[in-house]
Amino acid sequence: MCINIKNIIFNNKIKVMDINWGILAVVAVIVLIIVVITIRKNQREKKKLTDLLNNDFKKENEDDINAEDSANEK
Repeated sequence: MCINIKNIIFNNKIKVMDINWGILAVVAVIVLIIVVITIRKNQREKKKLTDLLNNDFKKENEDDINAEDSANEK
């Protein structure tokens, strides 16, 4: 039984995986939708947080003058 190395090397086909473009396209679209939704949600929440932080304080009108506080001069 003689094994010819040349036949083994050249007759074996190299298996190459074919890319399933349909599945790849579906996954890419899903990832793109998730990214867009996340960006929009973060922009809305950023606006809400900015509005909350800008309007979350109460201005106190001090009519009486505190003698201990030198910066409270009228």
